[in-house]
Amino acid sequence: MMMRRRRGVGLVGVAAVAGVAHHAGTKSAQAQAQEQAQNQQIADLQTQQAQAQYAPPPPPAAPAAPAVDPTTAELQNLANLHNQGILSDEEFAAAKAKVLGI
Repeated sequence: MMMRRRRGVGLVGVAAVAGVAHHAGTKSAQAQAQEQAQNQQIADLQTQQAQAQYAPPPPPAAPAAPAVDPTTAELQNLANLHNQGILSDEEFAAAKAKVLGI
């Protein structure tokens, strides 16, 4: 009895298998690169959150100046002028009465 030799896939078959393997390897490398980039982004975000968590709180805002009543401001101005000697007692009393509507 004569034994037949078994034939392999041949040159075309080997090239096809190698091409598929190369494509799968390239795809895998791309997926690894994308996963690595995502992991880096996650690590960066975690670092930012950790820094924000331990950062001192911002200083409180300065309190707003209380709203000054125009009448009060005018009376203070007249009192300053009187204290500086620019207004006499009579002038101060007259201006104060005018501001107060008396």
